[in-house]
Amino acid sequence: MPSFVHRNARQEDLARIVHIYNSTVASREVTADTEPVSAASRQQWFDEHTPGRRPLWVIHAADDDSAAPAVLGWMSYSNFYGRPAYSGTAELSIYIDEASRGKGIGCYCLEQAIAFAPEIAVHTLLGFIFGHNAPSLGLFARFGFESWAKLPRVANLDGIERDLIILGKRVG
Repeated sequence: MPSFVHRNARQEDLARIVHIYNSTVASREVTADTEPVSAASRQQWFDEHTPGRRPLWVIHAADDDSAAPAVLGWMSYSNFYGRPAYSGTAELSIYIDEASRGKGIGCYCLEQAIAFAPEIAVHTLLGFIFGHNAPSLGLFARFGFESWAKLPRVANLDGIERDLIILGKRVG
């Protein structure tokens, strides 16, 4: 199995992060966006991710020792609900380049996210996943996430109503 490493995202990574995100829009399995987004529209989101509180990591192959290793995917911790009482809870998002899916990056991301959470005072991790996204639901379940909520038919993707499943795991 290939090994991966991550680092905190830098401004120059934003275009690649957005490209990877946009590659999932057409599938209607991963994101509720129905049209590609621009890097400019994601700037505020990018700026809200700070290494010491809500990191945004880019992932690359451990053996890629080039000056600018290829970003294969990214993972972020985001605030849940935006109120102070929820500061110990974070939503995880994982997006992987199309050519790199199914190669262990998702496992790497969840393993690292769970281990790192206590360092940023996070005790609860959440995943918001469409009910028809079996690969992501299976990945999170493999790491001990449980279904904590089902929001039936809350998303409309091309005229098809879709469920949102909230998965959770206590990590501290």
